[in-house]
Amino acid sequence: MNLVIESAGLRKVFGAKVAVDDLTLTVGQGEVFGFLGPNGAGKTTSMKMLLGLVAPTAGAGRVLGAPLGDVQARAKMGFLPEHFRFQDWLTGREFLRFHGRLYGLGGGALTGRIEQLLERVDLLDAADRSLRGYSKGMLQRIGLAQALLNRPALVFLDEPTSGLDPLGRLLVRDIIIELREQGASVFLNSHLLSEVEVTCDRVAFVKRGCVVREMALAEQAGDIAVELKLGNVDAALLGGLAQFGRDVRQMNGLVRLTVSTEAALPDMARWLVAQGVSIYRLAADHKSLEALFLEVMGEDERPG
Repeated sequence: MNLVIESAGLRKVFGAKVAVDDLTLTVGQGEVFGFLGPNGAGKTTSMKMLLGLVAPTAGAGRVLGAPLGDVQARAKMGFLPEHFRFQDWLTGREFLRFHGRLYGLGGGALTGRIEQLLERVDLLDAADRSLRGYSKGMLQRIGLAQALLNRPALVFLDEPTSGLDPLGRLLVRDIIIELREQGASVFLNSHLLSEVEVTCDRVAFVKRGCVVREMALAEQAGDIAVELKLGNVDAALLGGLAQFGRDVRQMNGLVRLTVSTEAALPDMARWLVAQGVSIYRLAADHKSLEALFLEVMGEDERPG
């Protein structure tokens, strides 16, 4: 697989604050890559380093085969920031033309691209209204359109579904899938894990400025989360359950663990009965990305 992003030990320090401690990851061509972590984990700063908007304090990286910040490589990227401040005195059509000119585009090719994108993000009827009259969702969609003006090989999307209703989120999801089908790569930062789960090929979990786990979502599909309500739970019983799965823990009166196959469930139930343990509840389901996120972040992580 050709790599569009390679980073090794990227670090960014602002004064006494370490925003990113160790950003080490790879992203392949045509891959949708999810970048997950709580608020304050360093995700946006990481994105800005990869985009060349913020210089790293240490470490190295290459994007689209060029060193970070390379102007020619940046011309092949698209970016939708989470907190944007667009020129709200411009109409939607004027806004896209202005940003297209910044990319060096012009003439009939730019005009055609603008009309195509306005239709794709469902804003043709609002194209001649000023942005100051747009709703949050409309601004998000016009921002997505500007990120795609140059037919980018790599698109960075920072919370692209923020402020969108379910129909708007579906539109963004479809566009991300289209980009992948066209061979483009997408670097996606989103708190909507259900959206990440259906669009991303791989994800990285970021905690306190470090990538703590990187995985293909296909790896997670086989895991089954098990929840048990049992009588007479002690340390020996929890230790015994480890023969059937991993991450065995007791929380709020329930025992939870992860098994790799459904075949482990009847064996576990028979073992518990043989130990004289009362089973009041046994629930099993494939582990969601949200459950995996909470597991990776750990109980010590606080809300952002």
